[in-house]
Amino acid sequence: MNGKIEKSLLRVAHFYDEKKVGDIGPLGFRRSTDLTRLKGCIHTLLELGILIPGESLFLDMGCADGRVNVLFSYLVRKSIGVEMDEWTLDEYGPLRKELEAVLKRDNLPLPPDNVSLFHGDSMDEGLLESMGEETGFDFEDIDLFYTYLTMQEEFADLIARRARKGAVFMVYGLDRVMPAFEGLRLLNPDKPVEGILALYQKE
Repeated sequence: MNGKIEKSLLRVAHFYDEKKVGDIGPLGFRRSTDLTRLKGCIHTLLELGILIPGESLFLDMGCADGRVNVLFSYLVRKSIGVEMDEWTLDEYGPLRKELEAVLKRDNLPLPPDNVSLFHGDSMDEGLLESMGEETGFDFEDIDLFYTYLTMQEEFADLIARRARKGAVFMVYGLDRVMPAFEGLRLLNPDKPVEGILALYQKE
């Protein structure tokens, strides 16, 4: 990564982390990825060849306000997200507009126009078909899948059945115990990347 992109990723991470939704309070059921911690995993993903800049296709299977999609948009060919809660997804536009104003002020590159977000259920075959029609990329084309713990078993089963061989499922929020998923191989069995991210590869 060049210096400008590195600085942009850090600024994006800090921007969203300042607006992080935690595990307590009226929105305690929403858990937001700590983008600063996730950003710290990116170098490992690059070193392992899991993330190929400008080529990889990324899908966040429970994208909320699209913050992870924005972070990865700088590094992937296409950044796709699916979210069941429409009111949560509605936060994407206003937050991105605010973020872009901050980036312009700091003279940093804006997120690329390669983010596509969808309202619905990632397990819905009809939605996955519509996603493919709109983006030009089918579920079987995706290289990197992501979730923050939510429905990890169901998503793992879907990926094991339908994803291409070699695709990677990233589960954020795991600690010492990393579950096994049939049809997926745990790439980092000793510990999660940065103590937070487990990597599973479709066999």
